[in-house]
Amino acid sequence: MNRVTCDLTVSLDGFLAGPNQSPTTPLGEGGEDLHRWMFEEPEANAAAIQGILSAGAYIMGRNMFAGPGPGPWDQDWRGWWGEEPPYHAPVFVLAHHSRPPLEMQGGTTFNFVTDGIESALAKARVAAPDAEIAIAGGAETVRQYLSAGLIDELRLHIAPILLGAGERLLDGVENVKLEPTEVSGTRLVTHVRYLVIR
Repeated sequence: MNRVTCDLTVSLDGFLAGPNQSPTTPLGEGGEDLHRWMFEEPEANAAAIQGILSAGAYIMGRNMFAGPGPGPWDQDWRGWWGEEPPYHAPVFVLAHHSRPPLEMQGGTTFNFVTDGIESALAKARVAAPDAEIAIAGGAETVRQYLSAGLIDELRLHIAPILLGAGERLLDGVENVKLEPTEVSGTRLVTHVRYLVIR
């Protein structure tokens, strides 16, 4: 069965995004600084970046696809990933409102799943039977998969910044045992791989 992985960049104080997320600031105030390592040190962090982009299918929450808010999206809204998102694979978006699949340039298709995390994972496994499945985020989605025991490896990329507020990764997650298996990094990030012990 496919391994399920999760790569997330977090601040030293545990936030995936800063406060006041909005359609124009999807990562909240200060959140863009979390990902400096990917853009300013791509060669030094090539293995970690390749690990993020090597899954056969991805799962994300609705906020990660297109922003905060509980209501249905405008059907013309194509998310904030641009016309060629970086995934180049099927992406299953957890949503409360159905929507036809959204095909983007470069091989990414956003598929909207309204019947829960297990259903999204089953669909991802069918779409990529011989590859890893990645839980891409955001925080609430990752918390659900961790709490359900459905993630095999958690790979945190820790940026040396403090956001102070925003969307915290592990709030409310209980009874999860993690075993660190590898640590590496550069001046802008520390990569820690954790095996999730069941």
